Amino acid sequence: MDQPNPFAVNNARMFIAFRVFFNCRFYYPIFTVLFLDFGLSIAQFSILNAVWAATIVAAEVPSGALADIIGRRRLLIFAASSMVVEMAILCFAPTGNISLLFVFFLVNRVLSGLAEAAASGADEAIAYDALQREGLADQWGRVLDVQMRFRSAMFFFTMMLGAAVYDPEFMMRLASLFGSDIVLHQEQTLRIPLYLTLVLSLFALSTALKFQEVCATPAADGTCEQPAGESVLDAMRLTLHSGRWIVKTPFILAVILFGMLFDGILRMVVTLASQYYRLILLPESIFGILGSAMALVGLFIPRLAHRIAETRSPAFCLWSTAATALIGLAGMAFFQPIIGMVPALVAFSALYMVGFYVSYFVNQRTPSTQRATVLSFKGLAYNLSYGLIGLVYAGLLEANKGGMQTLAHPSQELENLVFRETFYLFPLTLGVVFLVLIGSAAIFRAKNR
Repeated sequence: MDQPNPFAVNNARMFIAFRVFFNCRFYYPIFTVLFLDFGLSIAQFSILNAVWAATIVAAEVPSGALADIIGRRRLLIFAASSMVVEMAILCFAPTGNISLLFVFFLVNRVLSGLAEAAASGADEAIAYDALQREGLADQWGRVLDVQMRFRSAMFFFTMMLGAAVYDPEFMMRLASLFGSDIVLHQEQTLRIPLYLTLVLSLFALSTALKFQEVCATPAADGTCEQPAGESVLDAMRLTLHSGRWIVKTPFILAVILFGMLFDGILRMVVTLASQYYRLILLPESIFGILGSAMALVGLFIPRLAHRIAETRSPAFCLWSTAATALIGLAGMAFFQPIIGMVPALVAFSALYMVGFYVSYFVNQRTPSTQRATVLSFKGLAYNLSYGLIGLVYAGLLEANKGGMQTLAHPSQELENLVFRETFYLFPLTLGVVFLVLIGSAAIFRAKNR
């Protein structure tokens, strides 16, 4: 008997394409230095990132509720349109006046945060509902698997090409192959990754327009949309209802809490990866290649996670993810020269596992009428976790740095020493909080038997 083909469903194909075009951006490998090369300060860069995170937190759940009320397709078109505008702002932002430039970047960060919040949950919900309508909901794991592998392949491509075209030396060597002796400087190559990402944003918008709305509860006129006034009130009611439903549904609450723990810690480690690579004596010239290698891991882990999710219990998925994350983080804490890449690969693999399992189980157990809202609560939890861990860890770094000021260390050496001395907190925190959550879940089950 032939296996059902979920990719015959339009929304499943569009979901894969949208995730690839929306999430894979050519400027990611040079994200921090891009802001600084434009002329902004590190303090301004920090402020802009804080604004971006705050925008996502503020808009995450309301946008999910609106997606469930007025239609997921509308939110995805808004997200893609916002991406087009945010990239156009950076592509054509004026230089020379730092104050004006900061305003352009501020608008970019707000639009980027709104786009992330609008897309979060809505894309999964519209794809899953389309599969469910065709009786193919059990094929969601296959769609997730293919989506994650396509995105990893595209991420590898954008990481390599984005870093390359940003480098004026590389671009001059490339030009010389075609007989050109053009002389380039950073200001000439500064925006090339942005132009390329602007092209991707147009592809994302084209993809969003091709989604087909799937109505869980159509409006009176047969459409998926409701009048704006009613929609806002309904969105508020649905947000409260979905929040209560999550709290009263132990399995979903547990999945989101465990995902929140793993995602926050592992994402913070990924953010600090370049500092870790430096301390295990890897040359900075291969950092971009390492980032691309990490993306290649995403070609294989989703397939493995899919097989495990379909043949094993959720508890096995949880324990295997925890073991993978703890082994990787514990190995990284030793900072072994060169071979420290191996535990880093293990730890980063756990992040792919978390992404797959949480999406798989939450979509499987959540009613269609509130799927986007519940997924937005998941996104909110993830961003709160990441932000909180970042603030706490930054405070610990500063506290430890203050205690070492009496030592005669140069500034960069002090930064490296503090990072090395505090890294053990990541596996320790993950292990302790994981056991607390396991214990709490066991107590809850015992009380409700």
